[in-house]
Amino acid sequence: MNLQEVAKRARVSTATVSRVLNGIDVVSDQTRARVLKVAAELDYHPNLHARTLAGGKSRTVGMIASNLENPFFLDIYTALEASAHARGYEVVVANTGYDPAQLVRSIDLMIGRRVAGLAVVVSEMDHSLIAQLTRAGIPAVFYDVGPAAGKISNIRVNYRTGIQKVVAYLHSLGHRRLAFAGHHSTLGPTSEREKAFLDAVAQCSPTACHLVANAADSLSGGRQAAREILSSGFSPTAIICVNDFMAVGVLRELHDQGFRVPVDISVTGFDNIQLAEYLSPSLTTVHIPRAEIGRLAFDILIPNSPNGDPQPNETLIDPELVVRESTGPA
Repeated sequence: MNLQEVAKRARVSTATVSRVLNGIDVVSDQTRARVLKVAAELDYHPNLHARTLAGGKSRTVGMIASNLENPFFLDIYTALEASAHARGYEVVVANTGYDPAQLVRSIDLMIGRRVAGLAVVVSEMDHSLIAQLTRAGIPAVFYDVGPAAGKISNIRVNYRTGIQKVVAYLHSLGHRRLAFAGHHSTLGPTSEREKAFLDAVAQCSPTACHLVANAADSLSGGRQAAREILSSGFSPTAIICVNDFMAVGVLRELHDQGFRVPVDISVTGFDNIQLAEYLSPSLTTVHIPRAEIGRLAFDILIPNSPNGDPQPNETLIDPELVVRESTGPA
């Protein structure tokens, strides 16, 4: 079945069918309904890839994430997808698992698909990829990596401020023995949180001491980091987790080993995923507006303006401390 047959049966031109299927608002509601009805009856689906190859405008945006198992990345994707659907776009997503080689393959995939824009929400960044996207002419938004220039924009989170707020709050509760449960300590956004932790502990008190344990960005990784901390002999009064996802694993391991949170050990997370509020005890964390990031990324990639040309944009987000039940006096 082809476009011409749909047009013939709907008694309209092929251009009108194209406008309807592309969501262009110059067709009457009655005509649109008739075209969509005929298209459904004939089970007609336009070949979007062929249309793009023929010089048409792509109605697809891409997103590359480091770990879609972590709700943080999934929340950003969900918000970006909702914004895309509201404007008649679809989203294709790729997951790298923090693997730089997979990131390269995913970038190649997105360029090959000729996406209209690309959100890159990863930690394992290779800066040569920015030049590759620039040569391909694809607008891109990077999360926490790369400079804003040309068609490349950046959304950053002030991780240092967020970690400083956590450490200062725990210090005010009398905590002086602080552990950090992290992952991928050599990657930009995650290493920044660890460095901020070390600096904040050093600055808050001359008597404060610390320990760092790194594992995988997963629930089991949180458990592993907690086991390493508890078996070290360090005896922390608080464990600061690089994100909420790992904090869930830390809380589970503490529970299984008979520690009471926050009576024996306080625990904090980072990101404020929805699960943090529903844990028992609920998790003290740092809020990052993931839905806002997803919507902002799409709006930057696909401007809702007559010109429609993405402009380089640098956005800095200051996270806020959210105090809940998982923290208390040392």
